[in-house]
Amino acid sequence: MSAPSQTPQRNATAPAAAPPVTPRMTGRQKLVLTLLLGAQFMIAVDFSILNVALPVVGEGLGFSLPNLQWIATSFALAAAGFTLLFGRIADLVGRKRLFVGGMVVLGLSSALGGLATSPEVLLTARVLQGLATAAVTPAGLALLTTAFKEGPLRERALGLNGALMSAGFTAGAILGGLLTDLLSWRWAFFVNVPVAALVVALAPSVITDSRPAGRPRLDLPGAATVTGGLLLLVYGLTQAGTTGWTAPTTLVALLAGAALLIAFWFVEKKAAAPLVPVRILKRRSVIWGNATGLIAFVTETSLVFLLTLYLQEVLGYSPLATGLAFGVLGIGTVIGGTLGGRAVGRFGNRTTIVTGGVIQAAATLSLVALGTSGAWIWLLLAATFIGGIGNMLMIVGFMVTATSGLPDDEQGLATGLATMTQQVGITMGIPVMSAIATARISALGDPGPEGVLSGVSVAILVNSALVLAGALLAGAFLAPRRPKR
Repeated sequence: MSAPSQTPQRNATAPAAAPPVTPRMTGRQKLVLTLLLGAQFMIAVDFSILNVALPVVGEGLGFSLPNLQWIATSFALAAAGFTLLFGRIADLVGRKRLFVGGMVVLGLSSALGGLATSPEVLLTARVLQGLATAAVTPAGLALLTTAFKEGPLRERALGLNGALMSAGFTAGAILGGLLTDLLSWRWAFFVNVPVAALVVALAPSVITDSRPAGRPRLDLPGAATVTGGLLLLVYGLTQAGTTGWTAPTTLVALLAGAALLIAFWFVEKKAAAPLVPVRILKRRSVIWGNATGLIAFVTETSLVFLLTLYLQEVLGYSPLATGLAFGVLGIGTVIGGTLGGRAVGRFGNRTTIVTGGVIQAAATLSLVALGTSGAWIWLLLAATFIGGIGNMLMIVGFMVTATSGLPDDEQGLATGLATMTQQVGITMGIPVMSAIATARISALGDPGPEGVLSGVSVAILVNSALVLAGALLAGAFLAPRRPKR
């Protein structure tokens, strides 16, 4: 009889495979991340810090009521219109150089705005702030994505960036109310100056940047058509919120803007050194990633506007109390941004986007139940907290999708497109939802609390449907690809 076979002893005692090691940020990466996130947070604050102070600013400098909107519109036009151009310039002349230069302009224009004594000076400062934002945001994001390779560290960095950008938008409303009530609206400008000075002082020694080997030509026809198209499109959208969608100025601006953007496509197809190569515009991740981002920013920023109407016109909250109520939303966005990078790493970008969109849509839909009693504030706080988490999952998924799979020398372009999407979305959402709410109020003929509540509820229903549609479309058309490790 043959002896039974023996299993080697080492097999019985072989250790299990070690779990994958999660990479850690180096000390320098943490410093770079802190500096860039601080700058991006300040940029986000600037989008909303003057919103609750607009009547006070207008009264102090002599703005007429119809012209008051230009304090916000002048900033939005420059920020959205020039972002793509500056994103490409960042690739050509160096991201760090453009980032530092933009921060210098931001600090000086903020000081000018704080010292303004006339509407003309204030609007000049706001345009310069918008141009600085258009330079700093894509350059800063490109520096962020090139400092961290595709994988868990980049996902974590983009998650924190998205959280702070969204939290900054909310914090701007709170900070604007506090500064206006306690000091003066001028401090909404002055608060930027020391932060910008600190970033300018530290950035040259902290941030490293690769320079282009040669001096590539800038696509001037492409730059002219896309910048002109975006300016006209954003102008038309902002006008729609005040003069209506059928007003001649609105229609002409929107049609002319659309025509120039179509012309931009054909210009880029024939350009020797295109501003945006058509092959990039054809990438599924770029198309649907940016479409998702556009919906995420359109819906969340406009929801803040709708709930501001509800809190002030229906519940009678003061501007400061309104800003403080949105603090819960800010907490939700920070949590969502923190979780977003981990969710993308574990489940993939498509699943993260769809999950976030469904959560945001459900939370937004619950706000249709809001009533005229002050007790409904608890539903608002809970829904905005949960919806903020979902919105940030969408935004982090969008940023990872829109900037993945491209070489480092095109990250400025990718982040320029993503930033343009963000800023156009922020600008577009309020006039669109305002028009829906206003149409409902006008149809009822009731400008009182009940009529405002009805208009806000209809707009909230549309907002929720738009989020859900965007999430489902992303789920259908985005490739189920996980970022490279």
